[in-house]
Amino acid sequence: VDPSTIKDAVPREDLITRAGNKNPYTVLGKTYHLLPTSKGYKEEGIASWYGTKFHGRPTANGEPYSLYGMTAAHKTLPIPAYVKVTNLANNRTAVVRVNDRGPFHADRVIDLSYAAAVKLGYEEQGTARVLIETIEPNSYDTELADAENPRQYILQVGAFKSLQSAAKLRAELILGTSQEVNIRPTEPAGYYRVQLGPLNSMNEVKQLSEQLLEFNISQPRIIAE
Repeated sequence: VDPSTIKDAVPREDLITRAGNKNPYTVLGKTYHLLPTSKGYKEEGIASWYGTKFHGRPTANGEPYSLYGMTAAHKTLPIPAYVKVTNLANNRTAVVRVNDRGPFHADRVIDLSYAAAVKLGYEEQGTARVLIETIEPNSYDTELADAENPRQYILQVGAFKSLQSAAKLRAELILGTSQEVNIRPTEPAGYYRVQLGPLNSMNEVKQLSEQLLEFNISQPRIIAE
């Protein structure tokens, strides 16, 4: 991976969902309490990175971990959150999206993707002393960010053991939202997931999420593609 080609994550107004935000939660016998907000967070400490063992496995909020994504794991920040990480040894910076929990080592404050570690120049050493600072999405132009970094989003609104139940919800949503609604089976669990989209921006995600309240669906799972 060429560090000069790695682009920062673009902060945007992602919805804070239940996925990944269990509070409090316990790992290895220690209980952690989430920060009420990411606003104003700033911390100095040791960063590590996680690699091939976790590639493709679900992160705390259900998104698959990618070695090459600009993401991070943090013990107490709300998910998702955006932070700027500065390697204090060489002053390189990277902007990452927090979508996972960890690292659960007493001497480490953040776990970055392999790509982010490369961008910061510590992939060989494995750890680096860094400064972490929250970036607020409202300081960015969301529509411009969507144009420069096109992504599509899927809203998952339910997972059923019964295909009949999934089909019933799909029919209601097609009539009520005029959106494309699909049923996708999972293997080997045998669930039928009901998903809306694709949607082309976070603005569309927000509008549809508000509309789903009419169906008593308050926290759809957001899947970025």
